[in-house]
Amino acid sequence: MALDPIHLDYPMRRYGMDHDRYAWSMLTDRPPVRWPGGKPLAVWINVSLQHFPMNPQARIRLPGSMTMPHPDLRHFTLRDYGNRVGIHRFLRAFDAHGMRPSFAINAELALRYPALMRAIRERGDEVLGHSWSMDTPHAGGIAIADERALVQRSLATLRELSGQAVRGWLSPGKLQGPNTPELLKAEGIDYCADWVNDELPYRFHTAQGDLWNLPLATEIEDRFVVMDNLHAEASWAEQVIDAFELLLAEARAQGGRLLTLSLHPWVMGQPHRIQHLETVLRHIAACGEAWQAPPGAIVDAFAAQQVAA
Repeated sequence: MALDPIHLDYPMRRYGMDHDRYAWSMLTDRPPVRWPGGKPLAVWINVSLQHFPMNPQARIRLPGSMTMPHPDLRHFTLRDYGNRVGIHRFLRAFDAHGMRPSFAINAELALRYPALMRAIRERGDEVLGHSWSMDTPHAGGIAIADERALVQRSLATLRELSGQAVRGWLSPGKLQGPNTPELLKAEGIDYCADWVNDELPYRFHTAQGDLWNLPLATEIEDRFVVMDNLHAEASWAEQVIDAFELLLAEARAQGGRLLTLSLHPWVMGQPHRIQHLETVLRHIAACGEAWQAPPGAIVDAFAAQQVAA
């Protein structure tokens, strides 16, 4: 039986990419970006506060999910450690070095850890939506009504418990289904951090209007480097500092750049690792050319310099 010709018809295939979500361009061809205070490099530090169910039910297992026969107490309690202990080492380190992080928070975790949410709320750090839990992936095959309800429930809960408008979103595992961007925009999200294919924000088209994509790097994420790549903690710190210095040099020569750093308290909040996070924060704080800011401020500063594309 011959294959129907419709399977070979791919109308979106063209130079650069195979979708119309954003205008394709090379980073080096764009107009120079100028960050507040004349700083060449913007730095966004994000902490993911996550709830991993002991007995996950989703067909798709997200990074960091349970791996042993259920109930997987070994890995569940390690993640729980981050939200009970490791996060407080993070907060002390941020304050000691004058850093302003953001927090991507699972809505179920916000319900389960009221004391932690009170601490985040009192600090006033920016909060991003992070779906309901690490057992609610946003991927193809989810009915649009079900995904809409998931987004609405997650954002409504987080907005109530954080006391913030919640403008940003980071999907668990950085996964998206075909309807995710439209659903986020419809619920008042201004920017998302799921697409990691750039080092500056860019306009992301949806049927509901444009989002900003704020790429949150995976290659220097603590969990990816230490847990997946099995590099030493000192090597992770060296890699982050190398990225910082390279982007700073590019920014001086070509116009503003953005360093993004993704952290998890169950990883770098361990007593044998926290010193390496402090090494990174100390290096950033000592540089007089870095603008360390929350993501909403970075998006706003960038958007003010752009024209529609």
